[in-house]
Amino acid sequence: MNHVETVGLISDTHDHLPSIERAVALFNEHDVDLVLHAGDVVSPFTARAFSGLHAPFIGIFGNNDGDRVHLQQFFADIGTFHGDPYMDVIGGARVAVTHVPELASSLAVTHDVVVYGHTHESVVEDNDALVVNPGECCGYLSGRHTVAVLCIPDRRADIIEL
Repeated sequence: MNHVETVGLISDTHDHLPSIERAVALFNEHDVDLVLHAGDVVSPFTARAFSGLHAPFIGIFGNNDGDRVHLQQFFADIGTFHGDPYMDVIGGARVAVTHVPELASSLAVTHDVVVYGHTHESVVEDNDALVVNPGECCGYLSGRHTVAVLCIPDRRADIIEL
């Protein structure tokens, strides 16, 4: 994935269709090259809301993603799901995606960008690695519906409220 510069980051959607639809529209408006989901999509039926993405989708399984077989099947035309953590070189950066916050600091030792979820709290920290939690798309715990847009060449991530 060498030609990727802008990445949409999303986590903890928890079946909240209106927020997923707003996130998809925002990612399309920002013309992202890829979307990374840091876990807890929850139900396979959400694939319909994600199907409007103009960019490829890569997701990891979170602790609430119980029906993993059907998630993979329903999302087959949209993108892929992987075990936790997912690691790849994206746009020249070593990127790791996890749903487990406790893994973020150890992944940051060997990666340029670490994306995590689960806490439902948005975070952007730039130390040795850029560590980002896009927060909760669903808004269930904080009342904030957030995602992030990552610019790999600028090593910058912006949290955006939907």
